[in-house]
Amino acid sequence: MYRFLAAVLIVSASVSAQSDPDGYATAEAPSSVYSPSASRVDAAPAYYVTDRDVALRASPVGRAPVLATLQPRDGVRVLEEAGPPADGFAAGWRRVRYGGLEGYVRAAELSNLWIRVDKSDRVVYVYRGSALVRELPADVSISDEDKVRRSARGEDAHYRIPEGVFFVTRRNDRSAYYRAFVISYPGPVHALRGFRDGIITQDQYEAIVRADQDGVEPPMNTRLGGLIEIHGSGSGRQRAWTRGCVALRNVHMDELWAYVSVGTPVVIEP
Repeated sequence: MYRFLAAVLIVSASVSAQSDPDGYATAEAPSSVYSPSASRVDAAPAYYVTDRDVALRASPVGRAPVLATLQPRDGVRVLEEAGPPADGFAAGWRRVRYGGLEGYVRAAELSNLWIRVDKSDRVVYVYRGSALVRELPADVSISDEDKVRRSARGEDAHYRIPEGVFFVTRRNDRSAYYRAFVISYPGPVHALRGFRDGIITQDQYEAIVRADQDGVEPPMNTRLGGLIEIHGSGSGRQRAWTRGCVALRNVHMDELWAYVSVGTPVVIEP
């Protein structure tokens, strides 16, 4: 479900940008109210769950029957984002589709924020659904190739930023680089390649795949490496100096800190 959701968010990305930092909170997908009679469910805005054990309820009432229990990164389609107070929307509920079920989830437990990193342009793009709300200059790694394995001391050629679809596994406000979002590298794609190339064992490969399926941080002590972050202490001048991370100016990390949660999708492109 999550990988399907990530694909929907990526494919629908707009090319227009809003420079207003308030766009983090205000930009929405193209349609704020979805009508089942006017369009198919797969045209409704895509969101993902941000908290654990989120109840999908039969009606917008806290004591309503629970239809399903959702976990972080579970994808939903928001069918309605607004409505009359009598329907519960004033209390912050959203009517959603999850698989074959339709029910209600609190808006505070949903997000459509995601991040795209362009290594070549050295830019971090921040989206709300299909709306591009921010472009941030980024410092990148010494090498521009995809990460294959952990680098040894002095191996500058392996200080690389991994490419693919990841998610934020942890927020670190005591980072040596001001603040940091740890991303879910290594993921299944890098793990499979590493297993086939003899870099990791089958047990290590399976542990990484399980972590991705469970939405938790993968093992980072294998020969594939880990602790890849979007962190602060960046120059804002789009330099190449990191050891596999993306570095932003501290002021830009402060902006993101208010909106990026564990589970936020991160797409890293060459």
